[in-house]
Amino acid sequence: MVDCLRVRPAALADIPAVLPVFEAAKAIMRADGNFHQWAAPGFPGAELLQRDVERGGAFLIEGPAEDRLARDVTAAAGRRIVGYFALLPSPEPTYARIDGAWVTGEPYGVLHRIASYPEIHGIFQTVIAFAKRRYAHLRIDTHRDNHIMQHLIAKAGFTYCGVIFLEDGSERLAYAF
Repeated sequence: MVDCLRVRPAALADIPAVLPVFEAAKAIMRADGNFHQWAAPGFPGAELLQRDVERGGAFLIEGPAEDRLARDVTAAAGRRIVGYFALLPSPEPTYARIDGAWVTGEPYGVLHRIASYPEIHGIFQTVIAFAKRRYAHLRIDTHRDNHIMQHLIAKAGFTYCGVIFLEDGSERLAYAF
């Protein structure tokens, strides 16, 4: 499926079609025992996605519209939205303090909000390949309970660097490539 996936910048008009992707991703997390990440109602929501779009860091992953999934999403030229991610430039304010150490102090791209429908495979590999073409160094963080994401991050060759803290004080496991 990876060869069939394409990345394109998201526009404000795409936001309504992205929100169900986040709900599907939350269902994956809950089924895997991750009950705390993205737990606030409506998070991540349209306002956050709008900020990603305005910063030029919102991206959609499209797959073939003829896929066996029949979702009510926008499809153009035989394609439909199957995933979303944010790829933003450094600095990431929550990465300024880390209990641990980053592998480099060089500028980096930050990956946030990677989400997809559970039936679609190859999303993470597609995201990483796209991000590596844009940045020599990448950083990503995830919730301690998100074992699926931790596995994907390690498999992609990221190095565990330590724990960072969000604005609300909650911790996240931080990685760099």
